[in-house]
Amino acid sequence: MITLELLSLYTMHSNMQTESVAEKMLTNWFAFLLHKFLKECAGEPLFMLYCAIKQQMEKGPIDAITGEARYSLSEDKLIRQQIEYKTLILNCVNPDNENSPEIPVKVLNCDTITQTKEKILDAVYKNVPYSQRPRAVDMDLEWRQGRIARVVLQDEDITTKIEGDWKRLNTLIHYQVSDRSVVALVPKQTSSYNIPASASISRTSISRYDSTFRYTGSPDSLRSRAPMITPDLESGVKVWHLVKNHDHGDQKEGDRGSKMVSEIYLTRLLATKGTLQKFVDDLFETLFSTVHRGSALPLAIKYMFDFLDEQADKHGIHDTDVRHTWKSNCLPLRFWVNVIKNPQFVFDIHKGSITDACLSVVAQTFMDSCSTSEHRLGKDSPSNKLLYAKDIPSYKSWVERYYADIAKLPAISDQDMNAYLAEQSRLHSVDFNMLSALNEIYSYVSKYSEEIIGALEQDEQARRQRLAYKVEQLIGAMSMES
Repeated sequence: MITLELLSLYTMHSNMQTESVAEKMLTNWFAFLLHKFLKECAGEPLFMLYCAIKQQMEKGPIDAITGEARYSLSEDKLIRQQIEYKTLILNCVNPDNENSPEIPVKVLNCDTITQTKEKILDAVYKNVPYSQRPRAVDMDLEWRQGRIARVVLQDEDITTKIEGDWKRLNTLIHYQVSDRSVVALVPKQTSSYNIPASASISRTSISRYDSTFRYTGSPDSLRSRAPMITPDLESGVKVWHLVKNHDHGDQKEGDRGSKMVSEIYLTRLLATKGTLQKFVDDLFETLFSTVHRGSALPLAIKYMFDFLDEQADKHGIHDTDVRHTWKSNCLPLRFWVNVIKNPQFVFDIHKGSITDACLSVVAQTFMDSCSTSEHRLGKDSPSNKLLYAKDIPSYKSWVERYYADIAKLPAISDQDMNAYLAEQSRLHSVDFNMLSALNEIYSYVSKYSEEIIGALEQDEQARRQRLAYKVEQLIGAMSMES
């Protein structure tokens, strides 16, 4: 059981060289005790925000190599070039029953084949946890024409375009896949037609394979693209999708295409932000409210905030900014920011690089909302600061109100808190290896026994509970056992 004595012990010891232990202990304490709140209250707006970001990003082009996107909250992940694209509907054969109606899937003609497979998997297995779905890398995408003609589409094959030292990933438009085309995901298989361009094969061998294709038909558009790739072109080839990455040493900045001026793409960031605003507000409002759909504030939050106020009173700290910072560092910045940035810790989902970048912007806004300092904005301020500049004052007022409302709630006695901890431990008794956890704690306590016992002897509350004596007894008993 996670006891108040252990928490107190680690909190008092946090000013020593083992501060990270206390921080981890506090983070895990909140993770354990806020699990129910996360599951019943905060989880829904967090998941809705994740889904909204993912859907909005996928409405426009996403570069499979750089991770940049047409729609983004992050300037670093914004495609600055104008990318021409069209939305297509692909009719995917139901993998569970080919005779049942086909499943319509919305894609972009500039999507790579892997991106297309991932969108199809999202549509077909939308109610299946991500870890239980087939992986895109293990599946082939078949483009079907009639009952017989079938072509496997891949990111790289003998039709892949190579210009100079740049090789472009295949997209749906590369294969000239049209709207309402019928496709199917099938277990990955090898075909001579889909030999990667990097394979060491000659034009003669390709033409020899041409007569042994397993396909009985192929679209004319593919037949017209005679693969004329020689192996020696592959040395030093750089792969690209929508934009050529300018990070290569031999690539000049201007070669990436004319960049839009800052004001133009800030407008695009603001447009994306406006689309996601409701979902960000819903999440922040849930986390900064003491009333959650009629349920009470988690006892752990009230108990910890009162503990911090008591410590401030004890040490004569009356600066409200200091108390505010303590509480922010304790819960929002230590626990909630990590959850916002990493929803995959909570849900069985996949977090792509563009989604990660957008969530990082939301998390930074959350952190700024908890700060007591004023943010002076100028022309050189980061775009994410400018993006939420008008919202942060409101969010800050939510945080201040939240801390004030918690302070007004009735105090929780040690007896009630201990009973609550015991109940939580009982509910999760089968989820953890208690002996292993106790052994890890004992290893730490025995290593720093003198410092811990000294700190316990100097603390009034610890003396009342005779914690120093109990620790000495514990160490003695364990030493005899070993």
